[in-house]
Amino acid sequence: MDAPHAFSAIRATSESSTLRLESALALLRQAGQGAPAGDPASPAFLQTLIDQLVDLSSRDALTGLANRRSFELALAREVDRVARSGESALLLMVDIDHFKRVNDSHGHGVGDLVIRAVGQALTDSVRPMDLVARIGGEEYAVLLPNCAAAFGPQVAARVRQRVARSSVALADGQQLAVTCSVGGAFAPQWVRSTPGIWLQRADLQLYRAKAEGRDRVCLEHTAAHDVSLPERDMLLASHASQDTA
Repeated sequence: MDAPHAFSAIRATSESSTLRLESALALLRQAGQGAPAGDPASPAFLQTLIDQLVDLSSRDALTGLANRRSFELALAREVDRVARSGESALLLMVDIDHFKRVNDSHGHGVGDLVIRAVGQALTDSVRPMDLVARIGGEEYAVLLPNCAAAFGPQVAARVRQRVARSSVALADGQQLAVTCSVGGAFAPQWVRSTPGIWLQRADLQLYRAKAEGRDRVCLEHTAAHDVSLPERDMLLASHASQDTA
């Protein structure tokens, strides 16, 4: 390749990189974040930019909470940890009561304020080590590692009560009260389960809370839990493979 063509190729590559960098910075600006400090060509600048984008991709845009993808990854890690360590872990599913009524009566702008307010209330009611995620329109999940069974009802009640104490100010000066329904399940200890089974168990309790009138908590009755058929089959298959090894 002669010199003019080589120069043109280098310039095109540089311009392409600049365009990609500008796209990344535009994403940060849209999320309300500033660009990293320093020289854009430096490794430190690029690493900080990558870190910011990774964090941005793991967060819900409306609330700043963990998004569904981050929650699913954390849930899978926690299932594995509980199976290996035998430590207790609680999963809470939280759903805003009568949210469609809020949107229909007050508009989606107020609905967004309610979603943010509930997300903040959930964050304020649990430990820093716990994970609060928005996993659907008005649905949240709270993952609590190392949560002893004796504390499960207290934690779930605190979550519900904290949401019930929150409210959203309307344009006419009135306060819109918010309530939620909470369903929870502990991961079966020493049992190789799956994230899907654990999530299903918590969801069943959430449905029960809604069916029983909303603004309430329903948890599985014990921390030991009756092991489900899929979990039992997984456990027996594990023992069978050990016996034949």
